[in-house]
Amino acid sequence: MKQSEGDESLQPPLNRSISKIAWPPLLHRVLRTVRSRSLFHRGQHILVAVSGGPDSVALLSSLHHLRSSWELTLSAVHCNYGLRGTESEEDQKFVEVFCRGLGVPLHVRRVELHTGGRKTSLQAEARDLRYRVMQEIAEKCGADRIAVGHTADDQAETVLLWMLRGAGLTGLSGMPAFRDNKVIRPLYDTKRQEIVTYLRTGGLSFREDSSNFQPHYLRNRVRREVIPILNRLVPSSVDALCKLADICREDDRCLDQQVDALSSSAVKRGSAGSWAVDRSFLLELPHALQRRCIRNLLRQNEGQFRSPNVRTVDCIIRLALKKGFGSSLDVKGWRVVVGDRRLRFLPLQARAMSHGGQPHSGRQEFLSVPGELIWSGTGQRLQVQQQARSRICTPLGKDRILVDADRVSQPLMVRNWLPGDRFQPSGMGGHSKKLQDFFTDLKISIAARSRIPLVVAPEGILWVVGYRQDARWAPTAATERCLVFTSDNLSLREGTE
Repeated sequence: MKQSEGDESLQPPLNRSISKIAWPPLLHRVLRTVRSRSLFHRGQHILVAVSGGPDSVALLSSLHHLRSSWELTLSAVHCNYGLRGTESEEDQKFVEVFCRGLGVPLHVRRVELHTGGRKTSLQAEARDLRYRVMQEIAEKCGADRIAVGHTADDQAETVLLWMLRGAGLTGLSGMPAFRDNKVIRPLYDTKRQEIVTYLRTGGLSFREDSSNFQPHYLRNRVRREVIPILNRLVPSSVDALCKLADICREDDRCLDQQVDALSSSAVKRGSAGSWAVDRSFLLELPHALQRRCIRNLLRQNEGQFRSPNVRTVDCIIRLALKKGFGSSLDVKGWRVVVGDRRLRFLPLQARAMSHGGQPHSGRQEFLSVPGELIWSGTGQRLQVQQQARSRICTPLGKDRILVDADRVSQPLMVRNWLPGDRFQPSGMGGHSKKLQDFFTDLKISIAARSRIPLVVAPEGILWVVGYRQDARWAPTAATERCLVFTSDNLSLREGTE
C-alpha cells in the first residue's frame, strides 16, 4: 500500500478536528446496519480487522465513535503477509500508529503464505489464513465479534463474480452481514464513495494496496471495468445487486431449513464420524433438493461454512443412482460407498485403521491415461493405455486385463483396500463379494492385504491387481475402446497362509 493523498508521514490518521464533527452520515448508516441486522449489542468486545486501507480505517474509526455510547471494548488485528516487501512493512507501521492514536490494542500477526503448489489462488489462501488468525485472536482476547470492512460495493462485486461462475442461490447470496455468529460487517450497507467522503471530511489518511490495481485479478477488473459500466447504465446497480443477494439468501435459508427437516429421519450416524443417508429417500427428491440435501449434509458433517461445489455433489448423486451396491467414490475428504439401502459416507482418515484394528498405510495415487506409476507397497509398475478393441491381440492373464473404456470414468486411482470394499469378481456369475471375504478365501494374510494395489474408478473397483478384475467393466461384444491395464509379473502371494 502507499499513503493516500501523497502523505509520506506515518502520523495517526486521526485529525483533531474530527472530534468536533458530530455524527457524519456514515455513522448514521453504520448504526442503522448494526441495529437492523443485530450485529452486536451494548457492552460487547469487538475485534476489528485493520489492513490500513480506506474501508478498514473507516470501520475502526466509526466503531471508535460508538465506543463510549455503546460501552464497547475494541481490539484490532493486522495480518502482515510480507508479500510486498517494504510496502507491507509500511502498512504495519501505519496501522500501529493509527491504533495507538485511538487507544485501541493491536494484535499483529505475520502470516506465511505458500506461494507454490497451491490448489487455490493466493488471495483465497490469504483470506482463509486471515480468518483463522482472527478466530484464534478473538478466542484469546475474549472478543464477542470480529468486524471486517466489506462494503456494499464488495457485495455487488462478489455477486457478479459468482454469477460469472454459474452459481446458484447460495453463491448469489454473496456475503452475509453476520456470519457464523461471530463475523460482522458493519459497512455492509455503505457504499465505497460514502467511505471516501467520510475519510476526506474527517481528515483521515489511509494506505492504498498496490495489488488492488493489478488487472490479472478478476475482482479488480470487475471493480474497475464492469461496475462503472453498470453504474452508467443503471445508477442504482450496486443497490440492485445487494438486494438480489439479500433475496437469494432468504430463499436459500428457507430451502435449507425445509430440506434439513425432511432429511432428519433419513440420516443415520455411525461410528468414527461416518454417516449414511437412505437412498430411496434421496432418489425420490427432485434433483434440486437432492443437490441441496447432499451439500448440506457434507457441510454439516465437515463443520465448515463453505459449501462443496456442484461438480462434487453431482458425482455423489450419480453414484447413488447406480444399481446394485459396492460402487464407491472418494470426494472432499469422504469415501462414499453405495450400499443396498443406504449411501454411506466414511471419513478418509478412517483409512488409518483396517478391519480388525490393523493399521493401513493409507496409500493412494492417481493414474492418468495413458500413464504408469510405481506402487509403493510392492515396487510394482502399473501401466494403462487406451486402444481400439480390434487392435488388441496380446493374451490376457492375472497381470493384464481389459476394461470397457466407455463404461468407466476418470480419475483413476490406485489405492489399498478399505473395510467395506466390494466388487464382482470375474467368473462368479455377477455375484458381489466383500473384498475382505475374497482375501480370506484365498488365505491372504492381513499384513499382505494392505500391500495389494486396487485400481479404482469413480464407478468402483476395476482390478484387484494380480488376482481378479471386476466383471462389471469387462469388455462385451459392443465394446469399441478398451483400457489396457498391465502390471509387472511380480508375485503378490508372499504373506499368504
